[in-house]
Amino acid sequence: MPNFSGIDHLSLSVTDLDRSERFYTEVLGLTPLMDFGIARTYVDRPSGFILSLIKHEAGTGKPFSELNTGIDHLGLNAASRDELVEWEKRFDELGVTYTPIRDMEFASHLNFRDPDNIALELSASNGVMAGWLAELKEREFTQDEIKARVAAYFATLQ
Repeated sequence: MPNFSGIDHLSLSVTDLDRSERFYTEVLGLTPLMDFGIARTYVDRPSGFILSLIKHEAGTGKPFSELNTGIDHLGLNAASRDELVEWEKRFDELGVTYTPIRDMEFASHLNFRDPDNIALELSASNGVMAGWLAELKEREFTQDEIKARVAAYFATLQ
């Protein structure tokens, strides 16, 4: 099977390009790349991730809802839980709507919204998940092995 090496870009439909640009450049620190009139592209310089924002002429103007078929949310990596705490402080300073950090079985999550209500998330994997992902890059796991590891891990949490 051919491989792909990662996500090249994500394009989001928005209702106001200027408002969305302010959010993604000021809150997340993305760098503007190109403006095509109805679409603009941005890059996160450290990771190379490219985001496109598009205002469709025939767009409904309704705010995003993850309850509609399509994207549920965009998950971004954070290096650590401490970094998530720094993001919470930044969101407070900038008036960004967010849900406090949730520590879950495999990662800590910080969910927030852009001006069109698009669901975004910063997450920091815990040591168990980070270790599994590193190992998965080195070799394939069978589905049975994955299920057994997950079951054994959940058993340690009880």
